[in-house]
Amino acid sequence: MSVVKVAEAATALPRAWSSRVLGRVGTAAVKVLRMDELPVEEERHAEPEALLVLDGRLELDVEGEVVTVGPGEMYVVAAGTAHAVRPGSSGTLVIVEAEDRPTARPSHGKLAR
Repeated sequence: MSVVKVAEAATALPRAWSSRVLGRVGTAAVKVLRMDELPVEEERHAEPEALLVLDGRLELDVEGEVVTVGPGEMYVVAAGTAHAVRPGSSGTLVIVEAEDRPTARPSHGKLAR
């Protein structure tokens, strides 16, 4: 595999909240996406997922608790934990997640799907 230019991959995405798989590590996919200030509905995953903010900030609601993740910071959402993106999230996000099916209702703007 060659070097991946993550910022360029994010910029090339057709719209915010769409994602691109940059690579795979075991059963996990490493994805990049752009955030656009708009919220994303609550979801849950059978496996944990790591959320790494490259630039900007990610505003989360994690089971009723507000969590802010800034540039260069990472937050790991535990398996089965309800989480939603709050308004105001913007920038570039890298997600590392095992391939699973969400257990929450589907959303048009799902994180990294």
